[in-house]
Amino acid sequence: MSQTLRKKKSQTMQNAQNKNPATRQLQSIEEVDAGLSAAGYIANRQISTAIYLAHHLQKPILVEGPAGVGKTELAKSVAAWLNLPLIRMQCYEGLDESKALYEWKYGKQLLYTQILRDKVGSVIGESDNLTVALDKLHAFGDIFFSRNFLEPRPLLRALEQPGGAVLLIDEIDKSDQEFEAFLLEILSDYQVTVPEIGTVSALVPPIVLLTSNSTRDLGDALKRRCLHLHIGFPDEKLEARIIASRVPGIDARLLKQLVSFVQQLRALDLKKLPSVSETIDWAKVMVLLHTSVLDVAVVRDTLNVLLKFEADIEAADKQLAGLTHKAQREAGIT
Repeated sequence: MSQTLRKKKSQTMQNAQNKNPATRQLQSIEEVDAGLSAAGYIANRQISTAIYLAHHLQKPILVEGPAGVGKTELAKSVAAWLNLPLIRMQCYEGLDESKALYEWKYGKQLLYTQILRDKVGSVIGESDNLTVALDKLHAFGDIFFSRNFLEPRPLLRALEQPGGAVLLIDEIDKSDQEFEAFLLEILSDYQVTVPEIGTVSALVPPIVLLTSNSTRDLGDALKRRCLHLHIGFPDEKLEARIIASRVPGIDARLLKQLVSFVQQLRALDLKKLPSVSETIDWAKVMVLLHTSVLDVAVVRDTLNVLLKFEADIEAADKQLAGLTHKAQREAGIT
């Protein structure tokens, strides 16, 4: 390639990166906060800071916290804000690289094998030398493990996105420790080695978020490669902002009652505390039922939206009157 062509190619790539939201330099944490808010995600300072640092340091984020607090939604919102493809990999026990990284298109390989078998005479030609004939067949054999026969899975697809991507590795704590070790190369260098092809490196490193519900302890090697972010249950003010953004038009007094009631529920000794996503669902139910004031009857009828275990429902039911009355009082109703 001539020096002029190299220069033009380099300039073209540079121009593409300058226009690419994944490669532009975020100017401040406030910009991240505003961008997430525009995508419908109400973030606190710690969340916005983690995204800002991950962007500049090109490090993945390990997002831990109870289920339903917005860990997965954070990845979706970052992708929507930056206008990047979201590539999601759901983890589970037994997940391996054939499902996470790549696998071979065996059907296509078999089809081409049949074609080669039918054409073997023309491939070998009239050579009487067995060594020469085998060399010709070996040359065709390499084709079957080329890029044309490779089926990329989420990890490889994320690395190969020309404009970058948001890679969500969801519920990493549900995978095996062996899979954690497999991830280390990708999380360190944004590259992966495919034995038959070689090393595949990301032109634009993806923004990587790993989520965990802390069902098991993750390895130190994985944690060292990641920034850490814990998303817990929000306080009253933040939860009210989140619900208001997700349930437009909700009455202000009803909103205050809902938040107060849920905050009180989380103080009880329950098997599973109500999450933010469940609170949003409950708020939608109350709007659907045209509820303006919480009372014991309507709360009892809809408590299964917030609580998912019968033992928790029975424990909360014994205190409904006190919880409901306090929620009304804090909203200035009684």
